[in-house]
Formats: sequence, C-alpha cells, structure tokens
Amino acid sequence: MFRNILFISFGAFFLYAGPAIAQHSMPMASDSLTKAIAVLYPTEGNQANGTVTFIKTTDGIKVDAKIEGLTPGKHGFHIHEFGDCSSPDGASAGGHFNPGHMEHGAPTDMNKHEGDIGNITADSSGIASLEWTDKSLSFDGVNSIIGHSVIIHAKEDDLKTQPTGNAGARVACGVIGIAK
Repeated sequence: MFRNILFISFGAFFLYAGPAIAQHSMPMASDSLTKAIAVLYPTEGNQANGTVTFIKTTDGIKVDAKIEGLTPGKHGFHIHEFGDCSSPDGASAGGHFNPGHMEHGAPTDMNKHEGDIGNITADSSGIASLEWTDKSLSFDGVNSIIGHSVIIHAKEDDLKTQPTGNAGARVACGVIGIAK
C-alpha cells in the first residue's frame, strides 16, 4: 500500500506515491504573476474585515484595500512577516515584513520596512478604502509579499516610533495569496 506525501518546495511540489516521484509545476512568483489578494478577518473581539488586492503595474504594486467594521479614524496598515493569522490576537503574523532590516517609517520614506504601508482612514461608518502604488513591493525574490500577511491595527501608525509605529492591537489579519 502506498502513502501519498506532499512535499512543498519553492516553485514546485512533489507527490510521493511510492517508488516514483512526480513533479508538478505550481504558479511561480514571476513576471506571469500579476495579482495577489488578502482576505482580512477580524481578530478576537473585533469586527474589522475586508480585502486587499495587490496588482502588478508598470509603476510598482498597486495596493487596493476595502475594509469595514473599523472605528472611525486612522489605523495602521502593514504587511507582516508570517502568513499566519491563527492566533486570536493576530500575533502569530509576527512583526512587520522587513527583509532589508530598515527602520520603521512612512510609505514614502526611502528608509522603511518593506511592509510599511502607513495608515488607512475609516469614515464615520467604519468603512475605509485605500489605493496606493508602492515601488518597493514585489511578487518575487527576497522582497516578495506572497505568503506574508496584512494586518490592520486599532490605532494610527505615527510613522516614527520603532519598530511598529505605536499602532496598537491587531484588529484584522489576512494572508496574501496568489489571485487569478
């Protein structure tokens, strides 16, 4: 009797079905990848939810966010290092995505975490949207955002306090995955 075991590697997966190994191609983060998405779910005790799409353009990666269930005002908006939203408070997503080991900053700063998107502002109904094109985000290489997470915070990111911008608790979390 054969046991099927799935081995995942960057760009390919292998299905072990006994004596032979079959290789099957998986979508690669490359020139052909043009869109990614994170579906955000509320952390425990919160209502925030929504979607963030990432679209490759000639100017960079366009970030298009639509979030609801927020308190009115500004909320820190970051890409975090792990694609893990399993803990009730979102802490399993780790810190800000920062492969260049830079200081925390504003999305327009040259010296910033890769994951520093800044703030998203909710209206009086708790609805927020944002369109931003970021030249430093990528779908491939060490700066690839695929498999990381998006976090929305309870408070405004002050864009200077190290290492997180003093943005407070995590109110929503979603993992960034490849989209059609």
